Amino acid sequence: MKKNAEVLSDLIKINNDRVKGYEKAAKETDAKDADLRILFNNMAAESRQYANELENQLADRASSPDDKTTVSGDIYRAWMDVKNVFSGKDRKTILASCEYGEDAAQKAYESALKKADITDDVRQVLSEQKFRLRKSHDTIKRMRDMQPA
Repeated sequence: MKKNAEVLSDLIKINNDRVKGYEKAAKETDAKDADLRILFNNMAAESRQYANELENQLADRASSPDDKTTVSGDIYRAWMDVKNVFSGKDRKTILASCEYGEDAAQKAYESALKKADITDDVRQVLSEQKFRLRKSHDTIKRMRDMQPA
């Protein structure tokens, strides 16, 4: 079950990065873009929930998140890049950066779900989270596409 712990730890990190990215985005969003601030706060709350669910899966296995895991390092970097983009940018650019981060999260979940040695209960949690994250991605993409060029 070491593989479960490794996969869960990676996804906890990604969700924590997503929280930080969206918290920064909400904080740096102009007052005229209150709709984005609400969206970003909701996305951060969503990832806090996902990280908690994943941490509960680890606790059920008497494991703790492994800070040394770097299986999805490129995906963490994607969210770190997103966090650096928000200052002084227009809505379309901000939303495009968020979509990039959402794409990275989808890739991380896809990669985790392809692992043959994760347990069925973990696979179920990951599938549900990936589905909900996909809805968030699609919301971001739809909002980005509505912005003027």
